[in-house]
Amino acid sequence: MKGNELFNLQELLSRQKLLICFSGPFSHSVIEELGKAVRNHLENERIEKSAIMDVFSVYVEQAQNVRNYTASREALGRPIPANSGIVVIGKDDDHYVVSSGNLVEADDVPGLSAMLERLRGLDKAGLKAVYKEQSRKPREAGASGAGLGLIDMARKATRPLEYSLRAVDDTYFFFSLEVQL
Repeated sequence: MKGNELFNLQELLSRQKLLICFSGPFSHSVIEELGKAVRNHLENERIEKSAIMDVFSVYVEQAQNVRNYTASREALGRPIPANSGIVVIGKDDDHYVVSSGNLVEADDVPGLSAMLERLRGLDKAGLKAVYKEQSRKPREAGASGAGLGLIDMARKATRPLEYSLRAVDDTYFFFSLEVQL
């Protein structure tokens, strides 16, 4: 990327009030190092400790979701590395916003959409009840988690989760998720 393009990118990131943006493969060490940077930045902002923990935990959850659920096949005629995606943390007025994006297989879209729409329709008490219900269920064989991540993010959010699914081709969609805290 040429110097002028970097300047334009930095200007765009600044206008969007983005604090951190990472695009590429998400390894455990990348998630950990970016997490330290996020925490340090938020501590320097002198915001409440509970807000720091909410932003940090949503960042970690989204980064882990990118790492664990990204489709790692050929798309758009070019290889997409396994565990690859994007996570962005920004500020919108008085709120922090954590967003992520990654490829998902078309077969996963109906279930993902149904879960997100269900969560979007619940109030705080409903989200708490769903969280308790899910935490009591046994883990499915081969599952990488207990299925609590999206529910936990919805509980921390100050508004319903925003998401989009954009068809890339017949096999893949680009899934993006935004959580306002």
